[in-house]
Amino acid sequence: MGEILNSIPLPLVFSIFFLFFFSLSSTHVLSAENELPKTFIFRVNSYSKPSIFPTHYHWYTAEFTEQTHILHVYDTVFHGFSAVLTRQQAASVGNHPSILAVFEDRRRQLHTTRSPQFLGLRNQRGLWSESDYGSDVIVGVFDTGIWPERRSFSDVNLGPIPRRWKGICESGEKFSPRNCNKKLIGARFFSKGHEAGSGFSGPLNPINETVEFRSPRDADGHGTHTASTAAGRYAFQANMSGYASGIAKGVAPKARLAVYKVCWKNSGCFDSDILAAFDAAVNDGVDVISISIGGGDGIASPYYLDPIAIGSYGAVSRGVFVSSSAGNDGPSGMSVTNLAPWLTTVGAGTIDRDFPAQITLGDGRKFSGVSLYSGAALQGKMYQLVYPGKSGILGDSLCMENSLDPKQITGKIVVCDRGSSPRVAKGLVVKKAGGVGMILANGISNGEGLVGDAHLLPACAIGSNEGDIIKAYISSSANPTATIDFKGTILGIKPAPVLASFSARGPNGLNPQLLKPDLIAPGVNILAAWSDAVGPTGLDSDTRRTEFNILSGTSMAAPHVSGAAALLKSAHPDWSPAAVRSAMMTTASVLDNRNLPMLDEATGNNSTPYDFGSGHLNLGNAMDPGLIYDITNTDYVNFLCAIGYEPKVIQVITRVPENCPAKKPLPENLNYPSFVAMFPVASRKLASKMFIRTVTNVGAVNSVYHVSVESQIKGVTVTVKPSRLVFSEAVKKRSYVVTVTADTRNLKLDPSGAVFGSLSWTDGKHVVRSPIVVTQIEPL
Repeated sequence: MGEILNSIPLPLVFSIFFLFFFSLSSTHVLSAENELPKTFIFRVNSYSKPSIFPTHYHWYTAEFTEQTHILHVYDTVFHGFSAVLTRQQAASVGNHPSILAVFEDRRRQLHTTRSPQFLGLRNQRGLWSESDYGSDVIVGVFDTGIWPERRSFSDVNLGPIPRRWKGICESGEKFSPRNCNKKLIGARFFSKGHEAGSGFSGPLNPINETVEFRSPRDADGHGTHTASTAAGRYAFQANMSGYASGIAKGVAPKARLAVYKVCWKNSGCFDSDILAAFDAAVNDGVDVISISIGGGDGIASPYYLDPIAIGSYGAVSRGVFVSSSAGNDGPSGMSVTNLAPWLTTVGAGTIDRDFPAQITLGDGRKFSGVSLYSGAALQGKMYQLVYPGKSGILGDSLCMENSLDPKQITGKIVVCDRGSSPRVAKGLVVKKAGGVGMILANGISNGEGLVGDAHLLPACAIGSNEGDIIKAYISSSANPTATIDFKGTILGIKPAPVLASFSARGPNGLNPQLLKPDLIAPGVNILAAWSDAVGPTGLDSDTRRTEFNILSGTSMAAPHVSGAAALLKSAHPDWSPAAVRSAMMTTASVLDNRNLPMLDEATGNNSTPYDFGSGHLNLGNAMDPGLIYDITNTDYVNFLCAIGYEPKVIQVITRVPENCPAKKPLPENLNYPSFVAMFPVASRKLASKMFIRTVTNVGAVNSVYHVSVESQIKGVTVTVKPSRLVFSEAVKKRSYVVTVTADTRNLKLDPSGAVFGSLSWTDGKHVVRSPIVVTQIEPL
């Protein structure tokens, strides 16, 4: 599919995806396959409950299915239930007039410290000081649980738990209410969807209790890492086996944590459990939800079939900010996930810290890579160098399990290609075969993007170009040799940030009128707390235990934004989730620490708003953004009307019956802090797109803002009316109209299928910046 799509013009791809999504949605559930029972989620019109039933649960079990089949009942962000049924039974329930939608439970995947300073946070001043480090804001983390004993979760010198908190600390294996404190104020776990698998009589997919804890305790490490990234306390003398030494801290060190374990080691996370966590978290009283989870299939479901979109709407509509990871399927275009306009979707960039390692070949050439190896070094000794991929067998080149012959490998450094298996697992294969070291070479899809790993043998990751050079050296030399030298931790790296090659990219495959991701945040080589149940590689055979670990992924970027939202909510308790997101987006930076445009690690070229959205999170400016773009629940409903959803479909998302305006709204008029102007490919003349936006003044009462447009786009003109916005005590909101006019005959799009500019409002102190995207699309 990927190769076919690469050969289709981008505008046509949009059309194919639209048709595919909506044909998919109608056949998503009830194709009569086999009769094995599965978990289905039922969206119920709660207003149609007969008064004879005291609760919705009584109604569901009397009218729809037996008690023993029901897993979760949802009543806050979503009205309905999940149950284990055959397809035929699900179809029968789905025909009931009170059932608005039925969808099959799906498995999601996790989107697998110096970063606060890199974001512009400083002690005793600015946002940390103004927000009291996020004190009394409650951050809910949906992940693999938590290792509560870590120093990052200490409650020393924290005040009492906020009175509005209604959550619990759930008991389970190796976890009790005593594991919670004034920092970790709540912990729950959700396993019914996971365990239901496909059976009526008890769990057919039981929790593997040899590697897991049936409790909020984290057996994987990912949840402990994301929770401490968002809101970890100061932990002095932190490091991972000597790397990244210093003080570890989260973005909002005084924020409270509530942990919702929805993902299970080696098993992913099920929609029905995620939805139950949204329900619980909003009831419990969280202010921010951090969710580093997304579809693992590369296809974005329509919002009404996506429980993350539905659950987060229920949260956002009640004032809870939701930060989600964009996904790790970059650098492919249209790979971004978690696309709903009420979500804040976060991609990943590098920070100014690196862990270099150097490869020296027998002919004296040197190549730079990265590594977190901390064992015995090679001491400059040269070893024979081999590339198993010379055989032409893919499994050999990828160093897959049982692919390497010890006779060819023993005592040598082995070149392995990246892909198909975990990077650290390849090193284990080499080690088992007797190898003394590994060079891990990127393929062309990863380009020059590197992430550090805590390898079990001396190993170094290198980019695709260096990999090709080293393989050519092995082919052409009679006796190829090499050694690897580990350089430790280097600070002040330039350029930074650089867009991570794995960070998922736009355009938005569901609604290209909406730019996603929204922004990027640190997501490469991030130090944070780690579980004691597993070694830093996560491999079963890794017996090492570390208090901290260094990970990369948009999973690490999203909790930076969750922590940032906690700080902003603490400093501005009256701001809506959209206002918080707007403050981050309009103050984001598009320049690196050389004051040059941010680069894309995958290509070495300048990155674009399809890659970074509005830019890189810059908390030095977000606390005082000047103007914000606010969005109400009605605005989101109008957007859903604009993209063609019928009122009954909209009710699946919003829980309440909705009516669309008589005059159909335009999706591009959602009050979003970015602009996407799409023009039909067939047009052979000047074409225009108009956008209406409303800004709210949150700066000095009497302010005057002037507009400036940055656009070097040939054949495109951008006009803004009025060009000046005047605010006073009486006038806090002003609207303006942007008109983008394109000479579609002479529009030259870049390789991503678009061209880019920006619009900024400034009063001399604040710069309120929004990206502009101009693209062409085949009309449906």
